[in-house]
Amino acid sequence: MAHAMSDDQVAGELRKMTAFIRQEALEKAKEIQIKADEEFAIEKSKLVRQETSSIDSQYEKKFKQAGMSQQITRSTLANKTRIKVLSARQELLDDLFEQARGKLAGYSKDKGKYQELCKNLILEGLYAMNENKVVVRARKEDYDVVKKAIEGAKDEYKKSMNIKEIKVELDEKNPQPEGCSGGASVVGGGGRIDINNTLDERLKLLETDALPMVRTSLFGKNENRRFTD
Repeated sequence: MAHAMSDDQVAGELRKMTAFIRQEALEKAKEIQIKADEEFAIEKSKLVRQETSSIDSQYEKKFKQAGMSQQITRSTLANKTRIKVLSARQELLDDLFEQARGKLAGYSKDKGKYQELCKNLILEGLYAMNENKVVVRARKEDYDVVKKAIEGAKDEYKKSMNIKEIKVELDEKNPQPEGCSGGASVVGGGGRIDINNTLDERLKLLETDALPMVRTSLFGKNENRRFTD
């Protein structure tokens, strides 16, 4: 027959149960804390990795932007410098041909040399035209010199081409315009073909044809230039 527990026994059993429950609660709380710490560490590590990746990505982007900005700046400065150099060179060439243009008018002062020059210019026109009748146009002040030059050109042309006659007349009704520096033009084909051998026109041709050679003589060969014209 079971005996009823005394008050002390009941109190002792309650203390044991309370201690057990307390121990269980402490262990459970410890487990929860450990798990929470683990989850926190994992989440923290994840956040750190994300932020690190974001910072790396932003840094890389800014680094690339800075590099690109530097490239653009260097390219812009290089282009500006190149343009300045080309502009300075062009100004020098323009000045060079302008000086040559200013000296053209004085070329006719030496009548002997000028007559020989006009003869050669007319002769060149005769060969190019290859007709038996042409007219020559010149400045009014050069008419006397050009008439003599025409005779010299005719004689040399007839001898060279082995022909008896060619008609070359000075067109006094249509002189070269005011401001012309000299020389002559040979007109044929019924007035439709004009071989312009004035000094001004020859200088224009020189600017175009001789420019690469002049540029190389002044500034040296440009290794980056693919074409020479």
